[in-house]
Amino acid sequence: MSDTKVPASTRERHERAWMRRALALAERGWGQTAPNPMVGAVVVRDGVIVGKGFHAKYGEVHAEVAALADAGDRARGADLFVTLEPCNHHGKTPPCVDALIAAGVNRVVAAVRDPGKESSGGAERLRAAGIAVEFGLEEAAARELNAPFFFNATGAMRPWVTLKLAVSLDGAIAGAPGSPRWLTGELARKFVHRLRANSDAIAVGIGTALADNPQLTVRQGKRPRVAPLRVVFDRSGRLPLGSRLVKTAKRIPTLVMTDQADAAGVRALEAKGVSVESAPDILPKLEVLHRRGVRSLLVEGGSILASALLGAKAVDRLVIFQAPVILGAGALPAFSGVGGFERLTVIERREFGADLMTIFATRMSDE
Repeated sequence: MSDTKVPASTRERHERAWMRRALALAERGWGQTAPNPMVGAVVVRDGVIVGKGFHAKYGEVHAEVAALADAGDRARGADLFVTLEPCNHHGKTPPCVDALIAAGVNRVVAAVRDPGKESSGGAERLRAAGIAVEFGLEEAAARELNAPFFFNATGAMRPWVTLKLAVSLDGAIAGAPGSPRWLTGELARKFVHRLRANSDAIAVGIGTALADNPQLTVRQGKRPRVAPLRVVFDRSGRLPLGSRLVKTAKRIPTLVMTDQADAAGVRALEAKGVSVESAPDILPKLEVLHRRGVRSLLVEGGSILASALLGAKAVDRLVIFQAPVILGAGALPAFSGVGGFERLTVIERREFGADLMTIFATRMSDE
């Protein structure tokens, strides 16, 4: 597309649309690519998308190569829009820069640079081969899509933490004894399974485990490539041996995080197939999870665990599902144990039937 024929504003609008298409393709790898990021790519020639691709599963072909294959000979002299800088190393697959150079593309537009020590440097290789490279188009959206991947690349020693809470209009997460168990409707609960599918681990506090006897599995939507680790923050090893989590621990990885290695009930839990780790406080516990390979952690309650994480400034995204319900006297407040902090940044709002979901970026993690 020539600059002399198309106004700059029109060209930018088209190019943003192409990058957003690449981002939508990338999201099709949800729950399948970790520890790799989700990546999408489109090949554009004469103002038309002639090739599309995405990284479908860890270890399989990368987005750029899939898009080039889809485009075939039409890739020569074309532009490629990709959500992450093409890789420059031999991993499970050959370097994507080699495929781009061989295909004879004219220009590569990448949303964001690859932060990896081994995989970065693709832009320099491409430029050395005479291919123009640009960065920054839809960068914020690309970073948000793979936020745990970029966070881990900073050298952080804890997982990226998403705290999900369902609350009533009066800010409670549970009513008085005898109140309905579910605050939100089926559509909201289905979306939570989607959040689970893209997480390395799902966690609750012992209070929630005792009250709800949860399964903490992905039972709706596309199953993830690897089942998330199930984690219970349980200071003294009180998780019942008859709970769903313990009964299925030999099939689905389950971890109890205690305060002390000799906590009551630890040996009995281990005999049932539950892994047990100990650490004195919330941040050391998160470090333990990180050492076990957990790069993204979805926390689903309850109030004590939520307060501990927020108090330690260890929450990166706060997902609130607000239901049109007033729980009234005797209800359990969601944030009673949390000190005040600055106004949060809204990342996304979406309705699920009568329920409103808001995703917040916490300033405490984005400083």
